[in-house]
Amino acid sequence: MGINDWPAQQRPRERLIAHGARALSDPELLALFLRAGVPGKNAVELGRDLITHFGSLNALFGASCTQFCAVHGLGPAKFAQLQAVMELAQRALGEQLRAGQALCSPDAVKQYLRLTLSKKAHESFVVLFLDVKNRLIACEEMFRGTLTHTSVYPREVVKAALAHNAAGVLLAHNHPSGAPEPSESDLLLTRALAQALALVDVRVLDHFVVAGPHVHSFAEHGQM
Repeated sequence: MGINDWPAQQRPRERLIAHGARALSDPELLALFLRAGVPGKNAVELGRDLITHFGSLNALFGASCTQFCAVHGLGPAKFAQLQAVMELAQRALGEQLRAGQALCSPDAVKQYLRLTLSKKAHESFVVLFLDVKNRLIACEEMFRGTLTHTSVYPREVVKAALAHNAAGVLLAHNHPSGAPEPSESDLLLTRALAQALALVDVRVLDHFVVAGPHVHSFAEHGQM
């Protein structure tokens, strides 16, 4: 049965307008994005199949254009639309962090980092540079590849912090393997960066590990 044949109060668009986006399931939200299904499947059923096919929303969002377009009913236009939506969400969160104190919006920081790091297939180390009021100045990818305390150079982070006139930083990197727990190398790296930045009066306020939808905060776990 097509969605247009459903009772009005059950249709995703009408339910979103009446109750807000949070009232909708993941397949229903995808249905609004897809707008149409394929022969034999309405948009909600197609959305459900997409999540099953990729394993999770995060995997769907991180799919390459080739992987995305290999699914019947999808194509380059939908891929471009999805990437545009994700980029807009990331920019909107960035604006929020620039306008207010990052430390007062831990959920916004985590959402921003999920959008920034969770879909990367390689390890990436980023630094969020903050002003004296803990507002975001800039977010930069400093290093990529296999990250250890010997492959991330503290002097480069110090130089960037001074260039941005930062008063504090938030560190973050991803674990493409999917395990958010920090390694011993992650702990050593955090200590080395904190010591180097302290010499120029820049504080390391937190270090986050992003693994798919999970974000581990060093500060929240007493690891700073």
